[in-house]
Amino acid sequence: MAKAKLSQLINNLTLILKNRLFIFLVSSIIYLELAYCLFVYKQVSLHFVFPILFSFTAGAFFYLLMNSFQTSINKYLMLAFTAFLSLVYSFYLLYFRVFKATFSIYSFVGAKDALQFSSIIKTAVADNLLAIIILTAPVLFLITNIKLFSFDRLARKLRLSLVVLVVFSFMGSVLLLQTTDQRTNSHYMLYHRISAPHLMVKKLGLLTTIRLDIKRLLFGHKLHNIEISYRDEQFLETLFPQKAVRKLPKIETIKNYNMIEIPYIDLIANEKNPDLLDMHRYFSGVKPTAQNQYTGIFRGHNLILLTAEAFYPYVISPELTPTLYKMATEGFIFNNFYNPLFSVSTSDGEYVICTGLLPKAGVWSMSQSGKNNMSFSLGNQFKKLGYTTKAYHNHSYNYYNRHISHPNLGYDYQGIGNGLELTPAWPSSDLEMIEATTDEYIHNSPFHSYYMTVSGHFEYNFIGNHMAIKNQKHVQDLPYSEQSKAYLACNLELEFAVAELVKRLEAAGIAEKTVIAISPDHYPYGLSKKSIDELAGHPVEGNFEIHKSKFILWKKGMTPITVDKLCASIDILPTLSNLFALKYDSRLMIGQDILSTAKPLVIFANRSWITEKGRYNALTDSFNGELKDASAYVTAVSKEVESKFFYSAKILEKDYYQWVMP
Repeated sequence: MAKAKLSQLINNLTLILKNRLFIFLVSSIIYLELAYCLFVYKQVSLHFVFPILFSFTAGAFFYLLMNSFQTSINKYLMLAFTAFLSLVYSFYLLYFRVFKATFSIYSFVGAKDALQFSSIIKTAVADNLLAIIILTAPVLFLITNIKLFSFDRLARKLRLSLVVLVVFSFMGSVLLLQTTDQRTNSHYMLYHRISAPHLMVKKLGLLTTIRLDIKRLLFGHKLHNIEISYRDEQFLETLFPQKAVRKLPKIETIKNYNMIEIPYIDLIANEKNPDLLDMHRYFSGVKPTAQNQYTGIFRGHNLILLTAEAFYPYVISPELTPTLYKMATEGFIFNNFYNPLFSVSTSDGEYVICTGLLPKAGVWSMSQSGKNNMSFSLGNQFKKLGYTTKAYHNHSYNYYNRHISHPNLGYDYQGIGNGLELTPAWPSSDLEMIEATTDEYIHNSPFHSYYMTVSGHFEYNFIGNHMAIKNQKHVQDLPYSEQSKAYLACNLELEFAVAELVKRLEAAGIAEKTVIAISPDHYPYGLSKKSIDELAGHPVEGNFEIHKSKFILWKKGMTPITVDKLCASIDILPTLSNLFALKYDSRLMIGQDILSTAKPLVIFANRSWITEKGRYNALTDSFNGELKDASAYVTAVSKEVESKFFYSAKILEKDYYQWVMP
C-alpha cells in the first residue's frame, strides 16, 4: 500500500515538474535572481546554488497558489504575480543603483519623505531602463506566449503532491544550509542569525532576503552572538591587547582611563534578564581606553560639528576650497580615515558619528534612538556642563524623524519647518544656514553646535541642482565631466559656509577657543564610478578605497598633528569626548579614541574590515595581508566584528545605557 502511494506521489510530481507553467514560474524566479546578481555583483559564484534552491521552492509555492482557483482567475493571477515579481526586482535594483544599499521593508515608513526626490527617481528609471526591460522579460514572455500554458485548476491529488514538494524542497534547502558550517558570514549564519542585507542577497538570493526581512520586521529577530573559541582569543589578544576577551576581570576604578564606575559585579549577580546579563558580562570584559597626551587639550572650548552631505576628500584643494584646505592641513591630519556607507545612508552616517555605535540593519537606528537614554551624545554631555547646545539641518525638520532623535541627543533642534527659514531651493544652501543660525549661539560661550548639511546632495547636474547652478561659474573651466563639475560646485557651498563660519568666529574673538570638526555622512554614491575615478585621478577600488575619506578637526592657531593610524567615523565621538575631557565610558562605545593606544579596526556594513595586519573582503571571502595563519586570523577578527554589530544593536534594542548609567 505504502509502495503504491509512493509510486503515485512520484507520478504526480513528474507531471508537475513537466508542467509548462510550473517550469515557467520556477525559471522566471531563477532568471530574476541571476539577472539581479549580475547587475549588482557583476559576477555569479558558487554561492548562487542557494538562490537557485530557494527559487525552486518559491516557484513551487507560488505555482500552488496561482492554480487553486477557476481557470480565468488563475490566468490573471499568474499575469499579475509575474508582473509584480518583475516590479519588485526592478525596484530593489533601482534602490541599490541610487543608494548603493539593499532596500529594507522598514523604510516604507519613510515613503512619503522619499517622494520629495521624485526627480531622482525619474533619473534612476531613465538611467536603468535597459536593466528594467531585462527584468520584465518574464511577464513579457508570458503575455506574448499565453497560449502555451494551461491555467486549469490542479486536481486535488496534484495539489497535495505539490504541497509535499514545497515542504520537502524547503526543508532540504534549509538543511543544506547546515553544511556551510557556522562560520561568521556563512549561509547558515546569514539565514538564521546575522542581518547583513547586501551579503544575504549575494549568498541567499533577493527573494529569500525579502522574506527574512519581512519575517524579522513582523516577528522580531533575536540576534545571536558569535561564540569565540580559546584559539580565537589568542588572536584577539594580539589584535586587541587592551581587551580581556570574554573574561570578567576584577572590577575596580581605574584612574587615567576613560570610564565610569559601573557596579558590574552587582549587576551581574542580580540580573534576571538573560540579554542584559549577557551584555553586562560582555561590556565589563572590555578594558577601557587609556587617557593620553591629548586628553583634555580642548577642555572648555566651543565645538562646532558638521556632518557634511556626501563630502569627499577630492573636493579639497588650495585653489578651489582654501578654507577646507587650511583646516585639513593645519589641524589634526588623519591620513587613514574611512567613512563606511551603511544601509540607511545619511541617517546611519549621522548615527555612527553622533553615537559611536554601529547601526542596526533593517531599521532607522537614529530614529529609534529617540526614545533611548543617549547619555554619551555630545549634546547631552555638553549640556550637563552648562553649554548652549544647538542643532540645525537645512532640509525638512522631520526627515528621518530628526525632530525626535536630535532633541533626545541634547540639542535645541531646528530644520526647515520648525524655525529655520531659508530660501526655497533644492538642495538648500549651507551658507544660508550658517548665516541664519550663528547669532543664536556665537555670543553664548561655551557652546556646542551640530549641523547636518545638505548642499552636497545629488543629483549632480546643472539643470535641477540649485547649488550646482549657483556655483557653476567657479568650476566651468575645470578639466572634468559635467557631473564631476556639478558635484564640486555643490560642495563649494560647504566651503563658503565654513569660510563664513570662521569669519564670524574671528569677528566674535573666539576663533582660538572654537574647535571645528567635519565628517562626511557617506561617500558621494550619487556620483558615477567614472566620475569618482576622474576626481581621484585613478581607478578607485570599490570595496575599501571608495570609503576612504577625510575627517577635519581644526582650531585656529593649533600646531598640526599627523595621525597615520587607521580610523573611521565611528571613532569620532570617543575621540572628541577624550579631547574635551568629557566623562564617558569607552567600554560602552563600539568606536574608540583614535589617539589612544587601542589597536585599530575599521568595520564596513558588508562585514569587510581592515586592521594593521591586512584587509578582509567579505563579499569575496578574501584576505589581503602577510600572515602565516591568515585563515584563523580572519575567523577570529570576523567573529569580533560580528560581536560588535551584535552588541551595538543590543544597546539600541535594550536601551542599555539606562541600565548602567548611575
